[in-house]
Amino acid sequence: MVASKSQSSPQLGFLFEADAEPRESATPARHSRTRQTWLVHQLVAEARELVEGDFGDVWVEGEISNCRPASSGHLYFTLKDAEAQLPVVLFRRQAQLLRFRPEDGLRVRVRGKVSIYEQRGQLQLVAETMEPVGAGSLQLAFEQLRDRLKAEGLFDAERKRPLPAFPRVVAIVTSPTGAVIRDFLNIVNRRHSGLSVLVVPVAVQGENASAEIASAIAQVNHYSPAEGFAELIVLARGGGSLEDLAAFNSELVARAVVASRLPVVSAVGHETDFTIADFVADLRAPTPSAAAEIVTETQHKIEDLIAQLSNRLFRATRFQLLQSRQHLGRIPTERAQQRFVTTIHRLEQRLDDLGFRIEAAMGESLRQKGLGMAELTAALLRRDPRQLLSSAREKLTSNQSRLGHALDRALSAARFRSQSTEARLYRGAQVAVATRYSAYASLRRQIESLSPLAVLQRGYALVQDENGAIVRSAAQLATNQSVSTRLGNGGFSSTITSIEQAKNEPVKKKKEKRISK
Repeated sequence: MVASKSQSSPQLGFLFEADAEPRESATPARHSRTRQTWLVHQLVAEARELVEGDFGDVWVEGEISNCRPASSGHLYFTLKDAEAQLPVVLFRRQAQLLRFRPEDGLRVRVRGKVSIYEQRGQLQLVAETMEPVGAGSLQLAFEQLRDRLKAEGLFDAERKRPLPAFPRVVAIVTSPTGAVIRDFLNIVNRRHSGLSVLVVPVAVQGENASAEIASAIAQVNHYSPAEGFAELIVLARGGGSLEDLAAFNSELVARAVVASRLPVVSAVGHETDFTIADFVADLRAPTPSAAAEIVTETQHKIEDLIAQLSNRLFRATRFQLLQSRQHLGRIPTERAQQRFVTTIHRLEQRLDDLGFRIEAAMGESLRQKGLGMAELTAALLRRDPRQLLSSAREKLTSNQSRLGHALDRALSAARFRSQSTEARLYRGAQVAVATRYSAYASLRRQIESLSPLAVLQRGYALVQDENGAIVRSAAQLATNQSVSTRLGNGGFSSTITSIEQAKNEPVKKKKEKRISK
């Protein structure tokens, strides 16, 4: 069993002892202590539960060493002091909430629970949160990000771009409600009423503020100034604590300002407030009102210069007029009148000359416009739907006529080819019929020459007995026997009354031969 106090030897920082069996006085035999054997994982799991139960929420202060961020986002480091060290793990979800970057040599205060990593049997601290000792976490994060961006050269003056002297559209990224936007617009309207201001509303503090500001900067850069969009971006916010200005101290906003192809003016906080956006921007304005004055400075200077020049011109004109009056006062009246009349005549002549030139120019202009009007009228007539319809009708009639002629020619050619083919077929058929008829006549003559009827036609007769057998010899006949005789034309039946044998013909025995009809 695990005991918090015991006189037995310590193991792994804990003391263990076995329960003793009760002694039986009646038994004289020697009694031994029973031993409990632990499996390693059982012992480590039991120890982990005890440690987590006793040290479930502790604050530990020490110096970070051997800090190793893993690709999974977890953070592993060792917390040490002069006499001991403790492994610490900060999982990804808690590490993403840190406002500063842990690094070796940094003294921090860590809150978490003490546990045992069972695979190694190693005591470790599972951290929940962490804050630097001395400077606040926001200040430390500000200093770390400032040093890192400065090392990348993002604060160098060489990469700062000049502001456009006469911007037509300025985009201000700020909160739509507040004194900042009102002061900015009032100053712009007072100093340069012709300047257009594009307000891009964002949250200027809170968890999502940095993402909204970076997205707004990218959105303004998406459009080109040549299309009438913003030529300059102003980041504006009122004063506040370091926590209130945290959005403008984020690396996300700093990278968005650096990536902007439009010049960026940072006007965040009061004159004593400095943010990371101030360092990476092309120009820092002490306040949003000062940013409005800087944006309109060139236009305002030109307006002031024009006002000064107007005053000087007015004073010089009055001086010249005074001198002319004094000079005129010294000239005699008649001479002055003569010079005045001469001047009037010269001006009248000049006026007439200009009138002639205007008339000639107007006549030439009217002539050119008349020619242009005639050309436009001709072009309009050429494109008149009625003219186009008439032309289309003419083309349609012509095409129909051409198509009719073509069809007639095609039909004539087809008819001629058909007649020629019909004649050839007719001649071929006649030749074939004549040839076949000639062959038929020849075969018919041959058949008729071989036919028994042809023999009968020459005067011969064909005699058959009662059975239809052909009688070829008188020996086949008997007296009173009926026979049928077939002639070349018709036939008759008769009865044998007498039989005459041919001379020198041997008498043969009667043989009957049946011949199928």
